[in-house]
Amino acid sequence: MARTERLEFPGSSGGLLAARFDRPIGPIRSTALFAHCFTCSKDLGAVSRIARALADRGIAVLRFDFTGLGHSEGEFASTNFSSNVEDLVLAATALRERGTPADLLIGHSLGGAAVLAAASRIPEARAIATLGAPADPAHVEKLFAHDHEKIVREGEAEVELAGRHFTIRRQLLDDLRAQTLPRAIETLRRPLLVMHSPLDATVGIENASQIFQAAKHPKSFISLDAADHLLSKKEDSTYAAEVLAAWASRFLPPVEDPIEAAPDEVVVRQAMPGRFPQDIAAGPHRLRADEPLSVGGDDTGPTPYGLLLASLGACTSMTIQMYAKRKEWPLDEVEVRLHHDKIHATDCAECETETGKIDLIRKEIALHGALDEAQRARLLEIADRCPVHRTLHSEIRVETELTPIE
Repeated sequence: MARTERLEFPGSSGGLLAARFDRPIGPIRSTALFAHCFTCSKDLGAVSRIARALADRGIAVLRFDFTGLGHSEGEFASTNFSSNVEDLVLAATALRERGTPADLLIGHSLGGAAVLAAASRIPEARAIATLGAPADPAHVEKLFAHDHEKIVREGEAEVELAGRHFTIRRQLLDDLRAQTLPRAIETLRRPLLVMHSPLDATVGIENASQIFQAAKHPKSFISLDAADHLLSKKEDSTYAAEVLAAWASRFLPPVEDPIEAAPDEVVVRQAMPGRFPQDIAAGPHRLRADEPLSVGGDDTGPTPYGLLLASLGACTSMTIQMYAKRKEWPLDEVEVRLHHDKIHATDCAECETETGKIDLIRKEIALHGALDEAQRARLLEIADRCPVHRTLHSEIRVETELTPIE
C-alpha cells in the first residue's frame, strides 16, 4: 500500500501549487513526476490510481494541480502551455530539494506534451512516458473550437469543458501555436514510452505515431487497447501503471543490495532517501524503522521505541498462549496494547530511582475466551514472565565496537 502526503510549492505565477506525494510504505526506489491533462487535476481517478499503483511497486509519485486548477492558487485564465511547463520545472525543483529527484516524467494528454517540453530542463530525469498525449499542444484548441472566433475577436471567452466553465484568453492560443514540440522530442536523448489507445476519441492515435516517429531510440509504444482518453476504467489505469513500472525498471536506479543477516543476527542499515529511515534484517525477515513526521522523519516505519514495545507485546502474547495451551485452558485470543512514557521518578512509589525521569511501559492485556477469574489472574502473572519482560528488568550490558570497512 502507498501513503500519501500533502505538499505545496511555489508555481510559475508565484502562488502555491497543491500536490500529493504518493510514496511506498517501504524503501523508495525512484520518484516520478506526473503531469495531468488540460483542465484536469491531480485527483483525477486515473491519475490517483496510477500514482498509488506505482507507489506499490516502489516508485514514489508527485502529482500536482497546475496554476489555477484544483487546489492550487493562481488564475487559470492567465496560464498557458508555457506556464504549465514552468510549473513542471518548479515541481522537479521541489522534489530535488526534498532529496527525491524526479527519475521519471509521466504526462497524460496535454500533460504528456508538457513533460516532453520540460524534459530538457530536468536533467535528473532518466526516462519519459506519455499517455494519450497530443503531438502538437495546439491540438487543445479543438476542445473549444466553437468559441474560437469569439476568443480571437474579443480576447477571451467563457467555454464549457467537461461540464465546467473556464475563461480562455487569446494569449493561450498564441502560446500554443508558438510551441515547437517536435524539436523537443527529437532532442530528448532519453528513453521514451508512448502509451495510447487506438479508440481515443479526444486525442487520436495518429498523435502517438507522430511522437514515436519524431523520437530517437530507445523508444517504445504500448497500445492501451479499448481504454478511453481519461483511462476511466480501473483495469485500464492499473494496466498502464504495471506496464510503466516494468518498462521504467530498465532505466531507473537499481534496487539496493539486500541486507544479509545470519539466522540469529539482526542487521540495521540506513535507508535512502530520507533523514532517518532504517532497513532491518532479522535473520530472513525484513522490517523498517523511522521517525514520525513531527520530528523530521518520513514515518515509513515504527520508531525504535515502537519496535521495542512490539517486541515486548509479541513476547507477552506468545508466553500467555503457550501457558494456556499447556494447561488446556479455553483461551481463544490475546490482545496486548502497550504505551511508553517518561515520568518523574517522584511519581513512582515502587521505583528505586528517586530523582530525574524514568521509563514507564504500560501493558493492557485482553484475554478472550471462557476463562474463570482464577485463570485470568494466573495468566496476568504469567504475562510478566515472558523472556523480553524479564530481560528489560534484569541487568543489561551492551558492548559496542567499530567494524573495519573493507
